[in-house]
Amino acid sequence: MVPTHLSQEFSWRGRTVRWDAHGSGPALVFLHGTPWSSRLWRPIADALAHRFTVYLWDMPGYGMSSKEPSHGVDLGTQGQLFADLLEHWGLARPHVIAHDFGGAVALRSRLLHGAMYASLCLVDVVALAPWGSPYFNLVKAHASVFEQLPPAVHRGALEAYIRGASYGGLRPEDLRMLAEPWLTESGQGAFYRQIAQADERFTTEIEQLYASIVEPVHIVWGEEDAWVPPDRAQRLHAAIPHSSITMIPGAGHLIQLDAPAALAADLAEWMTAVAAKAGCEADR
Repeated sequence: MVPTHLSQEFSWRGRTVRWDAHGSGPALVFLHGTPWSSRLWRPIADALAHRFTVYLWDMPGYGMSSKEPSHGVDLGTQGQLFADLLEHWGLARPHVIAHDFGGAVALRSRLLHGAMYASLCLVDVVALAPWGSPYFNLVKAHASVFEQLPPAVHRGALEAYIRGASYGGLRPEDLRMLAEPWLTESGQGAFYRQIAQADERFTTEIEQLYASIVEPVHIVWGEEDAWVPPDRAQRLHAAIPHSSITMIPGAGHLIQLDAPAALAADLAEWMTAVAAKAGCEADR
């Protein structure tokens, strides 16, 4: 039965990571970005579960996972955690699909913490400097002030920020799904803390290592991404010489909601190809 929530828990350095897995076949792990959660990936994960065992999880500080104010949620912490989470799951070489901030987490786990992947798909990822919108950088500089905003003001700012990630506009139910985790008292603080702890040094540290990745890599980008502009897709493609790339028209940063059919078709084609190749190599 397909789970409707994250029912499993992994304890790591005082944090609680909520996760779940379903389906059948090779392991396929999804990584969300910021300020999102695994719920953004669920429809595509469910669609691929007939061919893969799909893993969904919320990073600490996000979604259903713990949000203790004293716990770091920076990219360095998340990268180490992901490597340890893969070990906990017993996954030596899973397929990985990552979005936004999750791309940097997957890349750091791969390049600094010994994780290995059967394939890596990077969807509108944070991987190359510079990154961070003017609003993002304003919040980063004054996070403690923003944490004290009245709830109604926080909601307005949050919803406006989230809307900016979509090119075509969000349905009310999608906006509600994306905003809900950040509207509680603990969620409001967690939202501003994760921005405050964002730092380009975590991607600058690994940029020169991208060419050393040997597994198949596919890059997918929304042509109208206003958060991480499309030129980053071309730069990342050049930095990983053997990578393939798909640019999806009519899609912004929230490509899962702006162009779900096009994204699902591209990911299904990519996963079918790399799984078939991996199967042939295993038979040799």
